[in-house]
Amino acid sequence: MATQTIAADALVHHFAATRARTLVLAEPLSDADATGQSMPDASPAKWHLAHTTWFFETFVLRDHVPGYHVFDPAYHYLFNSYYDGEGDRHARPQRGMLTRPSLDDIRAYRAHVDAAVLAAFPDAARNLIELGCEHEAQHQELLLTDILHLFAQNPLAPAYRAEAGQSISAVAEPLNWIDGPSGVVEVGHDNASFAFDCEGPRHKTYLAPHVLAHRLVTNAEWEAFIEDGGYSRPELWLSEGWAWARGESISSPLYWRDDNAFGLNGLHSRKPAEPVTHVSHYEADAYARWAGARLPTELEWEAAASDPRLSQMFGSLWQWTGSAYLPYPGYRPAPGAVGEYNGKFMSGQMVLRGSSFATPLGTSRLTTRNFFPPTARWQFSGLRLAKDV
Repeated sequence: MATQTIAADALVHHFAATRARTLVLAEPLSDADATGQSMPDASPAKWHLAHTTWFFETFVLRDHVPGYHVFDPAYHYLFNSYYDGEGDRHARPQRGMLTRPSLDDIRAYRAHVDAAVLAAFPDAARNLIELGCEHEAQHQELLLTDILHLFAQNPLAPAYRAEAGQSISAVAEPLNWIDGPSGVVEVGHDNASFAFDCEGPRHKTYLAPHVLAHRLVTNAEWEAFIEDGGYSRPELWLSEGWAWARGESISSPLYWRDDNAFGLNGLHSRKPAEPVTHVSHYEADAYARWAGARLPTELEWEAAASDPRLSQMFGSLWQWTGSAYLPYPGYRPAPGAVGEYNGKFMSGQMVLRGSSFATPLGTSRLTTRNFFPPTARWQFSGLRLAKDV
């Protein structure tokens, strides 16, 4: 849940701008592009457009606007994601089978719900509207990651947008080590502005002395890992990671093709100084061990994130940490189905911190906790090293 809403007029603008941006992201896509699903963990773009609309229709309009009539009763089943409190839903691995409703039907659904929200804008639902906007921003990034994965399966290597170069800032400098904060520090969100509930409560923790790499690991450094047999040395890998890498024949980051890489702008030459991306937690952990280092914990990362000596903390790539996604001391999920939003995933996930070049501006904080299974590679994820001292 949102911890605090913004002023009503600002929230109206935020809602309208968020909803418009999703449509802009979907603009280059045909109905076929928006329907395809390349793997069970990804969702069709059309489904992202509909699910984010389902959120507002369900939790804002249905629950807070008397007399509201749903756009299509069947959509409640089709576009629920994982809210068990809202009943049965279409199986996630089969979302790509939904050739109907069409992309135009989904655009009409969005227009209907947008008009209803803006006409009513119930004061009692302002927290939910703000939460819905932040939820949609997450889906905007997921829409891009999922389209990239879908297009990567096509032998034609189509570009999502030719001009959509992955603007990952490169720091072509020797790696430096920066002292991280140690001792007792305060971490977590302070409730002064929006945050997801999993970002708090704010609490004290102890950090042992450590250092952090001032930049992310680069493509060139990852190539050295490969050349030194990094993917064929079991002593570098966690047991489950080694079994996964062997079973899936993993030998390089996702989307590497010889000296090229596939991105939103299609196939392009891989730049040695750019941060390596599309690696799993298992790969990141193995690389760190090979480099004589480790991944930072998420609280080490957060405590140091404001240090100006550290580059690429935000806006480049999400950064794997060595921390499991678990609740903070005193965490309490919100009541009702909306409380399932974060709390139900606090098992079997690893935390990523920061943000990527695809993260909507203004939606990532020092305390943001992204989380994915340790095998996930289709996200815009890289790594920063840490060491104990």
